[in-house]
Amino acid sequence: MNKFQYFIICTLVGLITSCGSQQQDKGVKKTSLEIEVEDLDHILMSATSVKDVENILENHPEMIRYYFSDFEGDKPALSGQLFQITQNPDFQAFSLQVDSIIGNRKNEILEPLAQAFGAIHNQFPSFKSPRVIFIKTGFLGNDLYVSDSLVVIGLDYFGGPQATFRPNVFDYQLRRYHKENIVPAILYYIAESYNKQNPREQSLLDDMIGIGKSFEFVKQIMPSCPDSIIIGYSADNLRRAYNSQQDIWAFMINNKLLYEKNTLVKEKYIGERPIVAEMGPEIPGGIGRWIGWRIVNKYVSEHPEITLSELMAQSDANKILQEARYKGEKDEEE
Repeated sequence: MNKFQYFIICTLVGLITSCGSQQQDKGVKKTSLEIEVEDLDHILMSATSVKDVENILENHPEMIRYYFSDFEGDKPALSGQLFQITQNPDFQAFSLQVDSIIGNRKNEILEPLAQAFGAIHNQFPSFKSPRVIFIKTGFLGNDLYVSDSLVVIGLDYFGGPQATFRPNVFDYQLRRYHKENIVPAILYYIAESYNKQNPREQSLLDDMIGIGKSFEFVKQIMPSCPDSIIIGYSADNLRRAYNSQQDIWAFMINNKLLYEKNTLVKEKYIGERPIVAEMGPEIPGGIGRWIGWRIVNKYVSEHPEITLSELMAQSDANKILQEARYKGEKDEEE
C-alpha cells in the first residue's frame, strides 16, 4: 500500500461513539502473540557514512522493494538521501520529538498490536504475527507497509499536531496521523487478507460492503477502539453522518447508485474527498464507506451467531444487504 491510503482518523468522545456502530464483544479471547521487532530508525541514525546506509539497506532488501516503493532513484541514491536526512540536525531534533510524542513503543504500539494479533489468531488459526520494523525517514518512505509477513511503521508520520513537521497532505487528512491510528490502520489492511469479495461484482454496493467488512473486522478485534478512529471521521463528521443517514440512503436509492459500476462515479462516494458535494456540504467524504459499515453492522446484529471468520468469508453483498434490512435508520429506531 502507498502513503496516505488508509482511512482511519481522530478520537471520538464516548457519546458519539455510542451513536455509531453498536458492537458486541463476540468472546474474543484476551491472548497475545509474540512479535519480532526491529528499531531500524535507531540503526539508520547510528550510520556514519553513506556506505553504512547502503549496508543497512543491503541487509533489508524488503525495505527497498516495499517501503520505499515510491522512491524513483536507485539504491545508491536512496542511501545517499537517507544519510543526508538522518545527519540533518533539524531531522535529529524532529526524531527525538516524535519519540517523545509516541512514548514507549512497547506500551503504546507493540502490546496493543500483540493483543490484536492474538485475537486474530483466535478467529483465524493460520494467522502468524508479521515482523514489525520501526523507521523514520523524514517522509521519504511510505506511512505504513503491511503484508502477512512484514509491517513497517513510519513513525515520523504519526507525530500528530504537536510535531514540528507533518506529512504533506490536505488538512482533512492530517487528523488521521496520530499514534492512536497506527494499530487500527494495520488491522484494516490485515483484514483484506480475509475479506472475500465476488470478483465478478464490481458495483458500488460491493465496494461499500467490502470496506464495511474490513471496518467491522477492526472493531471486533479491538472492541474498545472508537468508531472515529476506524472509519476516519472527526467527531463532527461522524455526528453529521449518523444524523443524516436516512437522507443519505434515500439519495443512494433514488439515484440508483448501489449497482453503479462506473469507477469515476463510485469514487465520488467512497474516495478521498473533504465532502460529498453531490449530497451537500454537510456530508463528509467517503460516506459510502460509512454506509457500507452500517449495513454490515446491521447484518451482524441480525445474525448474532455469525463469527468474524464467517462474516469475512461472506462474499455476497446483496445477501448482506437484504438480510441486514438496513433502511437508513438510527440505532434507537431499530
